[in-house]
Amino acid sequence: MSGYRVLTRHSSRMGWRVLSLSLVLFAILATELSANVLVAPTSVILSEKQRTGRLTVRNPTNKPVEIEIRFSYGLPVSDSLGNVKIKFQDSLVTDPHSALGWIKAFPRKMILDPSTSQIIRFLARPPKNLSDGEYWARIMVRSQEGKTSIPVPSDREGISTRLNMIMQTAIVLKYRTGSLLSKIELRNTEVWQTDSSVIALIDMKNRGNVSYVGILKCRLLDARNKEISQDKIDLAVYYDLMRRVELPVTEGNFTKPYKVEISISTDGRTDIPPQDMIIGNKIEYVATVED
Repeated sequence: MSGYRVLTRHSSRMGWRVLSLSLVLFAILATELSANVLVAPTSVILSEKQRTGRLTVRNPTNKPVEIEIRFSYGLPVSDSLGNVKIKFQDSLVTDPHSALGWIKAFPRKMILDPSTSQIIRFLARPPKNLSDGEYWARIMVRSQEGKTSIPVPSDREGISTRLNMIMQTAIVLKYRTGSLLSKIELRNTEVWQTDSSVIALIDMKNRGNVSYVGILKCRLLDARNKEISQDKIDLAVYYDLMRRVELPVTEGNFTKPYKVEISISTDGRTDIPPQDMIIGNKIEYVATVED
C-alpha cells in the first residue's frame, strides 16, 4: 500500500535513550506520545498448507512513524501464586516448539506516513521433518516518531541527547503442521476462604501438541446451588499454567458449605476467528470450600 517508505538506516546520527512502554500505558499517554499505531489481527496463523500470512499496521496520527518488525519468543508462565506473565527471549531459545529462525517478515523496517497503512507479510520456511503440532513466535511491532525528538541535557556543558519514545506490542504467531490435538488436564485445585472472598488456585497442564486456547469459568455457589459470584478468564495454556481466581462473597442469605464450580472449554472465544480455533476437550469440576 502507498504511504510508507522502507527504512534502511537510522534517520538520525545522534544517540538516544530508549524508553520502552507497553501499549496499555501508551493508550493512556496517547495525547502526549504520537508514535501510536494500530495493528490487526491480534494473531497470525500459518500452516504447512498456508505458509504465508499478513499483518496490517496503520498510522492514525498526523506525523510519520518509524516501524520495525522483529521476532521474539515468549509464552505465558505462572508462579506458585497463580500470577501470570510473559517472559520474552530473543536468543538462546531451546524450546523445540520455537519458530524463531525460520519466520521472515517483509518489509521489516519502514517509515509510515500519516493516516496510512501498510501490510506486513510473513513467510514460514520450516526445517524438514517437523513433528506434528504447533510452533510459536512473537511478532514485535516497534514504533516511534519518525522525526520528532526531545532534547535532554546530559552534562554541565549543555550537550544534549535525543529521547525518542519507542512503543512496542507483541502479536502471537503460530505455525501448525500435521495432526493437531488440543487437550488440557486439571492437575490440582485448591480453594480457601478469606474475609471477603473465596480463592481458587487452579493448576493445569497441556496434554496436546498445540496451545490450549479457551475460557476458564468459575462460579461460587452455596449449599443450595445459589450463585454468590462468578468470574471468567481467557485462557492460553502452552505447557503448565497456574491461575488464581478470586470470587467475592457478597451479602445475602447463603448457606454453607460453599463450593466452586470450575469449567474449562475452548467454546466462547469470540476474539479468535472460527477457522483458527482448534476445538479441545472440556473439563468440569466442583471443589468444596472447607470451613
